[in-house]
Amino acid sequence: MRYLVEVAGRRWQVVVEAGRVVVDGVEHQAELRAFAGSARRLLVLDGKSIPLTVEPMHRGKWMVAIQGERQEVEVVDERTASARRTAGHGAIQAGPVALKAPMPGRVARILVVPGQEVVAGDGLIVLEAMKMENELKAAGPGVVERVAVRGGQTVEKGELLVTFR
Repeated sequence: MRYLVEVAGRRWQVVVEAGRVVVDGVEHQAELRAFAGSARRLLVLDGKSIPLTVEPMHRGKWMVAIQGERQEVEVVDERTASARRTAGHGAIQAGPVALKAPMPGRVARILVVPGQEVVAGDGLIVLEAMKMENELKAAGPGVVERVAVRGGQTVEKGELLVTFR
C-alpha cells in the first residue's frame, strides 16, 4: 500500500509491504507491534527497537510520541491523496476555488447555499457512491459563490460541484 506521510511540513512517499517499508525509494526492514488496548507501539526498524505512542486525532491525523517528543503526523493513502487532488483540496489558486467530484456518484444532500461563509472542515456536499455517503468538506475558509449541482443529480469524477471566493 502506498501512503503520503507528513510530519512538521516535511513529506515522504511510503510503500508498506509485508515486513518491509520503502521511504522515498530507500528500503527498510520494519515491523510495528501493537499492545492490545493501549496506544503504545514498538517499531522495529532495521533491527532497532523504537518505543512510541500513537493516538488518533481525526481523519488520517495522528499524535505520535517518540522519546517524549510529540509530533502531529498525517498519513494519507494513495487513493485519498488522488481524490483530494481531483477535488482541489489544498490547492492554491487565483480567482474562484472549485470543489470537484472526487468520484462518480449521486448528490445526496447539499449542505451550503451561495453567500454562506465556511471554514476548514465544514460539510459542503454529501456524495453517494457505491451505496456509501461521502461528506465533502471545505479545505479552508471561504464564501460559497455558486452551487453547481442539485440534490439527486448524478455527477462524474472531476465535475464541478461548488465554487468559492
